[in-house]
Amino acid sequence: MTDYSALIAFLIEADRLKSVDRANVLMDDSRAENSAEHSWHVALYAMVFGGSDRAIAMILLHDLVEIDTGDHPIHLAHDAAAVQAAELAAAQQLFGLLPGGASLLALWQEFEAGQSPDARFAKRMDHIQPLFQVLLSDRPRPDHLQIVRDNMGGGRAARLWQEWPEAMAAAQSLLDGQPLPDSDLGRRLAFLAVADRLKSVLRAGRLCDGSRRENTAEHSWHLALYALVLGGIAGPGVDPARVIRMLILHDLVEIDTGDVPIHANGGASHHSQGQVAAEQAAARRIFGLLPQAQGQGFRALWDEFEAAETPDAIFGKALDRAQPVVLNLASDGGTWPEYNVTYDQLVARVGRQIERGAPDLWQWLDERARQWFAHA
Repeated sequence: MTDYSALIAFLIEADRLKSVDRANVLMDDSRAENSAEHSWHVALYAMVFGGSDRAIAMILLHDLVEIDTGDHPIHLAHDAAAVQAAELAAAQQLFGLLPGGASLLALWQEFEAGQSPDARFAKRMDHIQPLFQVLLSDRPRPDHLQIVRDNMGGGRAARLWQEWPEAMAAAQSLLDGQPLPDSDLGRRLAFLAVADRLKSVLRAGRLCDGSRRENTAEHSWHLALYALVLGGIAGPGVDPARVIRMLILHDLVEIDTGDVPIHANGGASHHSQGQVAAEQAAARRIFGLLPQAQGQGFRALWDEFEAAETPDAIFGKALDRAQPVVLNLASDGGTWPEYNVTYDQLVARVGRQIERGAPDLWQWLDERARQWFAHA
C-alpha cells in the first residue's frame, strides 16, 4: 500500500529549496536566483541539449541538499571536504524520508561522483547555465562577468573547453562583446534566455511556509519532482519520465500570458476562450525560437499536455492540480480563503482532474481537504 503521508512529507520538505538563494541573479537583475528555479532551468537546458531521462532526474535532485547546507558560490573559498560531508549527511536524511528513497540517494551520489556519462552530462548543464545566465543578461554585473572569466579560464568550467568547445566558444564570443552565433546553438541559447523570464511569473499559491507567492519556474521544478517521486502510482500506459518532460515545459507560455489562477473570478477565467487563444500564440512564439524540428517536438508535447487525452497527459494534469492542494493544506488553507473557495468548488475544479489521473492520491488529499473545510 502506498504511503502517501511519507511521499507528500518529502515533497513538502523539498518546497524549502525555493527559499535557498544562489549567488546568481535573474537575467533582468531583479533578484537572486533560488536553487529550485535554477534546478528547473538546468533541467530545461538538459532537454534542449539532448539529455537522457536519467540525467534530467539527476538535475531535479542535485541541489536538494541545499535545503540544509545552503549554496556554496564557486568564487568563494570553502572547505571542500566539510561541504561534501555535510551534503552527504543532508542527502541521507532527506532521501531517508522516502519509502524506497535509496534509489534516489544513489542517483544523487552518481551525480556527485560525476563519473558516468549521464552524470557528466548533467554536470555540464549545471556548470554551463550560470555562464549564460550572466552573459545573456541585458546588463550583466561587472563582478559577475569577472567570475565568468575566472570560471572559464581556470575554474570548474575550464574543462568544458574540451568537453563542449562550441558552447564555450559562444560564451567567449559573448564575453568579448559579440552576439550569439546564427546557428542551432545560438537559437537554443536564445530560447533558454527567454525561458529565464518564467522565474518572474507569480502564481496565486504560496510556498508551504506561507512566506511568499510561488513563481511558475519553481512550480514547474516541483511538479517534475512530483512526477519523479510519485511515478510509481501512475496508471497503465504512463511513462513517468515523459511526464517529467511535459511538466518542465507545460507552463512556458506564461512568459507571455501570465498565470490565471484556477479559482479567480469564480473559476470563470481559467482556460476561457481568450486565454486559450493567448496561450496558443505564446506557444507559437516561444517554441518557434528553437531550431524547427526541436521546436515542433516541444510544441507537440505541450499540445498533448493541454489536450489531456493521453495517459501521460492525464497523469501530468493530475499532478499539476494536486501540487497546489498540497501547498494549501501545508499552509493552513493557503489562498483558499483569499479566493473564497468552497469544498464543492475544490472538487469540481481540481479534484475531478486529480481523480482522473491519480485516484488514490485524490482520495488521500480529499480526506484532508474535507477536514480543513469542515473546520474553516
